Amino acid sequence: MRRTRQIHLKNIPVGGGAPVAVQSMTNTDTADADATLEQIRRLKQAGCQIVRCAFPARNAADGLRKVCAESPLPVVADIHFDAELAIHAIRLGVAGIRVNPGNLRGEDAARSIARAAAKTNCVVRIGVNMGSLDKEAEKRLGRTAAAMVQSAMGYVHLFEEEGCGNLKVSLKASDVRTTVQANREFARLSDIPLHLGITEAGPVSSGIVKSAVGIGSLLLEGIGETIRVSLTAPPEMEPPVAIRILEAAGLREAQPEIISCPTCARTRIPLMQLVQQVELAVLELKQKGIPIVVKKIAVMGCEVNGPGEASDADVGIAGGPRGTAILFRHGRKIRSLPAEEILASLIEEIT
Repeated sequence: MRRTRQIHLKNIPVGGGAPVAVQSMTNTDTADADATLEQIRRLKQAGCQIVRCAFPARNAADGLRKVCAESPLPVVADIHFDAELAIHAIRLGVAGIRVNPGNLRGEDAARSIARAAAKTNCVVRIGVNMGSLDKEAEKRLGRTAAAMVQSAMGYVHLFEEEGCGNLKVSLKASDVRTTVQANREFARLSDIPLHLGITEAGPVSSGIVKSAVGIGSLLLEGIGETIRVSLTAPPEMEPPVAIRILEAAGLREAQPEIISCPTCARTRIPLMQLVQQVELAVLELKQKGIPIVVKKIAVMGCEVNGPGEASDADVGIAGGPRGTAILFRHGRKIRSLPAEEILASLIEEIT
């Protein structure tokens, strides 16, 4: 497991052995503080721990100030091109800023941000992607993982020269292999926490797959202190996917884990619908604060996959003939269920 320095975004520790934190980004107009805060509350409910808000212009300053003051999550201001905006965001009370030094107007601009952040201990996320490479690194190495790493190391050195060590770094490309290579190499060279993600990952179907492969492979190697699953979808869809990636990598315990089979010609119950209903019911129970006493729930299509292959589940159902099912615990049949009682009986067992 890679050991890094630890930084804090308000009450959220990042790195230094802290659990991997889940991030997302609002898509509301930051100038509309009420709409932004409402979305942040939904993101928190969905499992988000750190939220990023765009700060594209000074006219969003009043909104950002209110968001910072009232947000239930640490707020990171997303800055591009304009160093003065980054400095202003720090004054407004953000927990952190995200800048891509490669798209700022020269080294002096980056140094001015570093000095402002150092004075307040504001966290700075240094972002590097294929659109913000250091020009010399790009000229010498091309648009490669090596150029991303060299750019990031140069930017880190610049910020640390100005006394700003409260840093995390992201190296993102839309290509999964390039992203993984860049993060592996940076992790070998530095103890700065890494924020993982696949940029411009695309629509939900491909974005989930690319994020799971890229982020998941790095997490399994002990690399990564925060993650964001970037989807062309409502932001509230991102944290649950990130959480599932963490669960699959063994970095979070599923609460509870839902297992189900892929269906086949033996299936005589509406399995896909039941799985969705169980998943939604579990989410609603969590949101209401109702304790869930089981760790693994099985929703199986037939007697082949359950209860035998799902005998390690705390509770589950397995489809039977004519739309019926059996209810089982730890592989032992409890009772038979008519079609209309399957969902209610299973939900009753998990609370």
